[in-house]
Amino acid sequence: MKSTAPPARHAHGSWRQRLTALPRDARDTLFVLAVIAWIMLPQVQHTAWWTCTFAAALLLWRARLALSGAPLPGRWVLAGALTIAIAATWATHKTLVGRDAGVTLIVMLLALKTLELRARRDAMVVFFLGFFVLLSNFFYSQSLPIAVAMVLGLMGLLTALVNAHMTAGKPPLMQALRTASRLALWGAPMMVVLFLFFPRMAPIWGVPSEDLASRSGLSENMRVGEVAALALDASVALRIRFDTPGGQEPPANTLYFRGPVLSLFDGRNWQADPVSDAMTMPQLRVSGEPIRYQMLIEPSKRRWLTLLDAVKTEPQIPPGASVGRLRMSSSLQWQSWRPITDVLRVDAQSHLDFSHGPLQLTPELRRYLQLPPGSNPRTQALGEQLRAELRAQRGADADTDRLIAAALQHLKTGGYTYTLEPGVVDSVHTADDFWFDSRQGFCEHIASAFAVLMRGMGVPARIVTGYQGGDRNSVDNYWTVRNSDAHAWTEVWIAGQGWVRVDPTGAVAPSRVGQFQRLSAPPGAFASAVGNFVDTGTLEKLRAAWEAVNNRWNQWVINYTQSRQLNLLQSLGFESPDWTDLLRLLAVSLSALALLWLVWTRATRPHRDGWSQLMHDAKLRLQRAGMASGASDSARSLSHRVQERWTKESAFAPLAAALSDWLLDMERLRYAPSQGNEASELKTLRQRWQSLRRQRWPHTLNE
Repeated sequence: MKSTAPPARHAHGSWRQRLTALPRDARDTLFVLAVIAWIMLPQVQHTAWWTCTFAAALLLWRARLALSGAPLPGRWVLAGALTIAIAATWATHKTLVGRDAGVTLIVMLLALKTLELRARRDAMVVFFLGFFVLLSNFFYSQSLPIAVAMVLGLMGLLTALVNAHMTAGKPPLMQALRTASRLALWGAPMMVVLFLFFPRMAPIWGVPSEDLASRSGLSENMRVGEVAALALDASVALRIRFDTPGGQEPPANTLYFRGPVLSLFDGRNWQADPVSDAMTMPQLRVSGEPIRYQMLIEPSKRRWLTLLDAVKTEPQIPPGASVGRLRMSSSLQWQSWRPITDVLRVDAQSHLDFSHGPLQLTPELRRYLQLPPGSNPRTQALGEQLRAELRAQRGADADTDRLIAAALQHLKTGGYTYTLEPGVVDSVHTADDFWFDSRQGFCEHIASAFAVLMRGMGVPARIVTGYQGGDRNSVDNYWTVRNSDAHAWTEVWIAGQGWVRVDPTGAVAPSRVGQFQRLSAPPGAFASAVGNFVDTGTLEKLRAAWEAVNNRWNQWVINYTQSRQLNLLQSLGFESPDWTDLLRLLAVSLSALALLWLVWTRATRPHRDGWSQLMHDAKLRLQRAGMASGASDSARSLSHRVQERWTKESAFAPLAAALSDWLLDMERLRYAPSQGNEASELKTLRQRWQSLRRQRWPHTLNE
């Protein structure tokens, strides 16, 4: 059916008027297509480029057909498009099974199914495929924005589903939305109960990620100049809340979160040493009381845990976590068996006063003295010069502490600057470039040049990457550490002490380490425009509030594990809860909800008035006697039917006469009642009906 609205209205009317003028089939189809496009939108960043392009083309084609009223494509066209989709999926993923290939296929099937959307049966298939595509978004992200977007998509699909069952007329979509909202509201308590009490048993609750590409800027390889790019990334890397007596938090200059340790150097690149990362217990010595804290590590798709230096006892993670068991390498780095693909909650204890490594020089330490042949000759000459100056002052070789102090003093007084854009050095003499040419650098430039200088002076040294500092969120009291807090520092070996942290960046820019003053890139056009209307303080408060909300989402929804379920049961009075207690509580809760729903429906269902109830009882009794009746049969029509069928039978003639008179009196009461006597007349008719029920009826036994 085509629209009868005049062309002028379509050309000059508002979009709302144009949509209202469309036939119902076209309007409903456009709404369904819009909902499908919405739930497919997050797949853009996870699927191959052709997937969303092809799907968008199919949806636009279907929208054009709906607007023009043109016929849908035939089976051969659909078969050809399906073949292309399957072939492209195979070419991209080399398989038709698995997470990514499966999501690609279901997206394509949903888009193709819209091209044969003719009957309600086709609409049901589209709706349920839409629910599957909606759920598939959570394979890649369970963040709060995705959850909110999918709730909107869910409401859109429910609205379309309700609208499809409104067959008469052209009901407004708002009416269907209100009905869908009520349905969702009624189902919300059951959803909450299932979320809280349905047992979470690994590995059921989790889909292992197939994409192991790193999301973190940290790596086992560091090219001098690349860490500076992380200053542009303000995304959250981890959150931490300290559990210290009196609420006192560690000093700012001690917040070093340890990541990969790099010791192999080829002149411009630092790499992790497989030997130092061997899973052997390090020689860790601690003193003082540990600092207890809870950390939430964002998905990095890496295996290392960037914990606060230094953790001696094994950190606690939720039972059944997808990362597997934890282990500590000889370089003091905690790692998991599998990459971190979900938000991971870690409870740990760190000792800020620690030392590790051998106390005496060993053959294994020689690899921390190695430099590429012929690399950075001027830096090695600088090291010899500093050693010679100290030897001249003391008359003997200086100890390691004095060599470190001399190098740091040279950094402080040599005119070196801390900058965000030092550039990537292409030469293999990166340390020479920093010490003598550019005299500027980011943290990895300074740490690398310092480590090369130490090795040139015969002091074992290596690079440690991780995070330093953070910002305290005033809303939830969590410290937020971002990728822009990525940092690189050095560790040098000192006889009798072991490996000691030395952060040479503090010598060039003390505020970077002690006061967390970060270098940031100039704001873009959008940020500058927003800054013209909203002051910086307000933006910071809004960001803090959002991150606090997102943190709660991660803790209570994403990180709601079996241990948290059992803790909830303990708070409810269970002494030693297990999964059987969860099942019992789940059954009791669902039964209670079902009972409440039953009571509510009975209490809110419309009640018949006394006359209607009495008439209903009469129709049921007549039906049992062989005289069927419907809702449209009036009391007078039933009276005539009783007289026609039973008056001729002498045995039932008195009953027929009395029943006929009673039905006529029922009609009179309904349409011509006496003023003020309705209740009395209804009572009399009810008594007469009870007398009639006790008589002998045809084709039935007396009651």
